[in-house]
Amino acid sequence: MNTILIVDDERSILELLSVILKKEGYAVLVNPGTPSIYEDIEQKEFDLVISDIKMPQVDGMEVLRRVKAEKPTVPVIMITAYASVKQAVEALRLGAMDYIMKPFDIEEIKVLVANGLEHRRLLEENKILKQALREETSFENMIGKSRPMQEVFTLIEKVAATDSTVLITGESGTGKELAARAIHANSRRRDRAFVSINCAALPENLLESELFGHVKGSFTGAISDKKGMFETAHAGTIFLDEVGETSPWTQVKLFRVLQERMIRRVGGNEEIPVNVRIIAATNQNLRKRIEEGKFREELFYRLNVISVDMPPLRRRPDDIPLLIQHFLRKHCERMGRKIKRLTPEVTTALTKYSWPGNVRELENIIERLCAVEERETITAESLPDDVVEAGRVPVGGAPVLLPGFDLEAHLDQVAQAYLKEASEKAAGNMRRMAELLGVSYRSLRYLMKKYQIRRPGAAE
Repeated sequence: MNTILIVDDERSILELLSVILKKEGYAVLVNPGTPSIYEDIEQKEFDLVISDIKMPQVDGMEVLRRVKAEKPTVPVIMITAYASVKQAVEALRLGAMDYIMKPFDIEEIKVLVANGLEHRRLLEENKILKQALREETSFENMIGKSRPMQEVFTLIEKVAATDSTVLITGESGTGKELAARAIHANSRRRDRAFVSINCAALPENLLESELFGHVKGSFTGAISDKKGMFETAHAGTIFLDEVGETSPWTQVKLFRVLQERMIRRVGGNEEIPVNVRIIAATNQNLRKRIEEGKFREELFYRLNVISVDMPPLRRRPDDIPLLIQHFLRKHCERMGRKIKRLTPEVTTALTKYSWPGNVRELENIIERLCAVEERETITAESLPDDVVEAGRVPVGGAPVLLPGFDLEAHLDQVAQAYLKEASEKAAGNMRRMAELLGVSYRSLRYLMKKYQIRRPGAAE
């Protein structure tokens, strides 16, 4: 229920407006034009203000100023019995939504209030959406403490402050678009459009029209002039994903845009200037494609002014636990479910898996676990077989030494594997297990407790 604050020194006006607005379904607060109104503005919650301009104890213009200072999105409607164009102009200049004369029309008041509340709703919604977008694309929201990611963060900070063209490389699923959005969100163009297009998703003729626009009649179905994405992104950023998949003809046109900062719509003759920052991305080796004659060398050098390489997930194992917790929280909260816990075996398996699909594959698995797993604690049984196999350490086997290798975690994993195998072979007989492992009975008890190993058939 929306709340309306009415400020007027005439009791009859207060009573009349209260009755009218309550019948319309609004909650009403009233103030008879006393200095206490300033406390009301600071301390009470309301969605719209109707205030007289001339009152003996307080100035309606000051009421307007205080409201706009404390609650900028709250609309204010001014009422006066004095026909003064100067006052009306001043009230509007200070931020009043509208101005109405006494005696006023009741239906007009209803319409003004409804319009004011709708305007405020749109302002608040826009504010929330902008904040959500900033949080989603901000540099700080990128997950990673590993050295490769810290190097990426440092480079993004430096790149964002410039207008230079950027080429983001990396395997599929490494977060190339997220990096592009982070560059835009931290640049001076942050309040302008960020326009993204997947160049591999459209055939050549449609891609050209999407990028550069077209004029009416230029091809079948072109029933009117249409702006392209370069025009839409004016003063902002355009992100060309999978740029390595573009045709030679499109590459020629892209080079011309980078060279001259001008575009020409399909079927048109007019040269249209564009002011955009270009960020491109590819999962291909463009130098190899140049050698194969599939990518134009001059375009590569125009795009590759600053290069940002997104590391694959297998090169940043330290980040996997952070990403797991981030995605668990994100998807469980979105689904309205309690955040799930993972057993140590699950975390180990997810950390040791090679992740050919990178971060996207990890998020997909976590989202599926949040959606289908009923239990609060997720066990290895819920994981795909290839992920489970990756988490198993063959007794006596040596790990592949990769950047970010955790020796302590690996030794713990080996110890658990030996303990479980000994427990199975000894059918849970602790003294037999101690003999198999070559440790004292007391040491075995300590290790079993440390790694939470239970004997077969042992009570919970």
